[in-house]
Amino acid sequence: MERRLLLAFALTFLVIVITQPLISRYTRKAEPATPVAEEPSLPAASPAPAAPPTEGATPPAPVVAIQAASETEVVVENDLYRIVFTNRGAHVKSWVLKKYQNKPEGEPLELVHPAGASKHGYPLSLWTYDEDLRRHLDEALYATSQSGNLVAPATLTFEYADGETTVRKSFAFDHSYVLEVETSVTHKGGAVQAFPAWPAGFGDQENSLAYASARIIWQNGGKIERLEATKVSGGNTLSGPLHWAGTEDQYFGAVFLPDQPEKAAAVTLHQALEVPKNPEKPDPGETEKVSMLGVAVGDVGGATRQRLFVGPKAIDVLESVHASLTREERALLGPGAGEEAHGPDLRGMVDFGFFGLIARPLFLWLKWTHEHWVANWGWSILVLTVIINVALFPLKLSSMKSSLKMQKVAPQIKAVQEKYKKYKFNDPRRAEMNQEVSAIYKKESVNPVGGCLPMLIQFPFLIAFYTMLQVAIELRHAPWLWLKDLSGPDPYYVLPVGIGVSMFFVQKMTPQGAMDPMQQKMMNIMMPVMLGAISITLSSGLGLYWAMGNVIAVVQQMGMNRTKFGREIYAEMAKRAARKK
Repeated sequence: MERRLLLAFALTFLVIVITQPLISRYTRKAEPATPVAEEPSLPAASPAPAAPPTEGATPPAPVVAIQAASETEVVVENDLYRIVFTNRGAHVKSWVLKKYQNKPEGEPLELVHPAGASKHGYPLSLWTYDEDLRRHLDEALYATSQSGNLVAPATLTFEYADGETTVRKSFAFDHSYVLEVETSVTHKGGAVQAFPAWPAGFGDQENSLAYASARIIWQNGGKIERLEATKVSGGNTLSGPLHWAGTEDQYFGAVFLPDQPEKAAAVTLHQALEVPKNPEKPDPGETEKVSMLGVAVGDVGGATRQRLFVGPKAIDVLESVHASLTREERALLGPGAGEEAHGPDLRGMVDFGFFGLIARPLFLWLKWTHEHWVANWGWSILVLTVIINVALFPLKLSSMKSSLKMQKVAPQIKAVQEKYKKYKFNDPRRAEMNQEVSAIYKKESVNPVGGCLPMLIQFPFLIAFYTMLQVAIELRHAPWLWLKDLSGPDPYYVLPVGIGVSMFFVQKMTPQGAMDPMQQKMMNIMMPVMLGAISITLSSGLGLYWAMGNVIAVVQQMGMNRTKFGREIYAEMAKRAARKK
């Protein structure tokens, strides 16, 4: 029986592996891992000492002041976003993603967190180790190369000079979620480390759970690191090389991709913010403190050239964005590699968790089902649930048979236990009891763990499905029947009630072995109630998977109970109950 179980599991896993060529465009080789350490803050670059004047030498020309007379705005947009720049600080006031909403059937999503940005800094502001200089750079009025509304492809440059400080910011936009960023700052004649930043979270963070999902994330080679808020210290520096680094929440991210990863460094930003406990009905007296994460990335020692991705954590989008290679990686590829050679993509931003080997294929399978079979994510989840349960049926069948066999030998096991009940747990004669029990199992061909092993094998699939549905942005605001958002909980509690009721029938119809009748009744009541209560806060997509899985389990158990073997077991159970009465 153990061989059949292992064979069934191997075949199930083999089906998942075989399907990978069908979706090979989603898979690429990972780069070799190289550790990245978090280090203390680096000091600001000090200005170079002025050279002593030589006799007859021409003095340097004075720096011409460059600044605007008043504050103005420039809008840049394409089919994916609409960005509003202000020349005060040359940073972004608004970053709207046109294809995503702030709520189901709501307005396009604003990624700039209004309260966080106004207090802790706006996107593409410059972060320096000198706080006074940082404030000065963010309050200056920059001269702009263009004005009004720009449509990508486009370029936009901001410049500022006051005789002591000179700043230049240049941005290039195309038709993707990626823009090119070039910045340089000199102060008192020396280059300053001034890193472009995304300082203060995202606009879709509206409750404590959303803030808790924020992370600092970066990749060096094939190794991806994540820091949650409790592990982030504001102002700490991550040393390079960095293929990419940024900040993310559950569904969106802002990631910098340095042109020269070996020269890059990142500064982690961690701020506190007071927010309303109930965003729907804000009350100044009802607030809570949350963590707001940000990051600043740039080249150590001077001017910075890099790209910036700001957008959804959608697999197809992330796999189209590639980091640059380090000097060493390009040297290993040889001179024939050419400019088309590139580093790792951003797929690692989607965290499929410990069971990613299962979760990722499940997601690609779900997406394929949505694109080719059913153009609705809810129905696609149900279709996938049926297929998974059919594939795992041999394991469930083995589990059901084992449960029925355990029910059959339960009276014999109980008689043996009663025989040795008078002996203490550490009494040597207890070993004789175990031998008698083992003899009964062997005689009746019963495996005592036969019902548990198949359930353990199915457990990774449940966890993988849960993780996959939690990170899939495709389910965000996806409707199904009465549900408007499959990524959120069921507002009418239909699915939690369905999970509890279906779990009750699953337990009621499943033989419980030698369990005490009173304990069995308690389990039949408490377990469904507990699982139903837990599912109240889970995503509706997972609730669909769970409820449908329970319904299928009830049908399968009904079929098993109607077999000849099942009828014999239940007839014997009925006789036993009649004798007790």
